[in-house]
Amino acid sequence: MNTKALNKGTDFLLGVGLDILHRESTEWLETVAFWKDETRFFADLLQKKEGRELEYGKMLVNLDKIHENLFNYLADDIISHEKILARLEKGEKGIADADYRDRHKNLKKRMQLFTNEFREFKKMVFGYVKKL
Repeated sequence: MNTKALNKGTDFLLGVGLDILHRESTEWLETVAFWKDETRFFADLLQKKEGRELEYGKMLVNLDKIHENLFNYLADDIISHEKILARLEKGEKGIADADYRDRHKNLKKRMQLFTNEFREFKKMVFGYVKKL
């Protein structure tokens, strides 16, 4: 097994124990909860600032997008993923280990993408606030 690829965490998940995948999912949920707090902070910060410039409107649109993606899709998908893990560990029929691992890999990619998008959004907010 190529341990270098395993360390990347995306290519060879078959060699990783389910407990490690569970831990990673739990960390994702903690990250999502932290982002949720951050978005509330940003919303409060933006609402306190005066002016309804075009840039402000764009930030609010992005904030809405973040809320939608974060709260309606990503967190729910991770929770659903954890429920599948529980069923897999119970040995329920019709649940394949390989399918669970594929789904985990896809969720990991989504988390990475969302992390990058959220980082860009935070840069926008900080840039806007610095200009005021």
